[in-house]
Amino acid sequence: HLRVEQTDTPFTRRLRVGQVIQIPVNHNEGNWTAGVDHLQHIEKEGLVAFRYCDPEGNVSDAANPNGAVNNVAGLFSEGLNILGMMPHPERVCEAILGGTDGRAIFQSIIDTVLEP
Repeated sequence: HLRVEQTDTPFTRRLRVGQVIQIPVNHNEGNWTAGVDHLQHIEKEGLVAFRYCDPEGNVSDAANPNGAVNNVAGLFSEGLNILGMMPHPERVCEAILGGTDGRAIFQSIIDTVLEP
């Protein structure tokens, strides 16, 4: 599960801060890490997109499948125009695939592109 941290972006505008979405994780190994100064900057600037959490939205070590620092599952660039994330929203865009929670991310992008 992921908790949405920032919604004022082209990728997350259809989501709500604090909303919990279920997005598959399939990387087995590897995680995001950062030094203290970089982490403080990212947190202060609101660049965290998603955090690993439990189904109720609680962030904890138990909800973090790979040990990512501060449970970070996704980050935005400084301009909020690039999203990098470990989970795979493309795997849950249609009910036949097992869920639709990832669709909101792609629909947000489409909305942004089509906006006059």
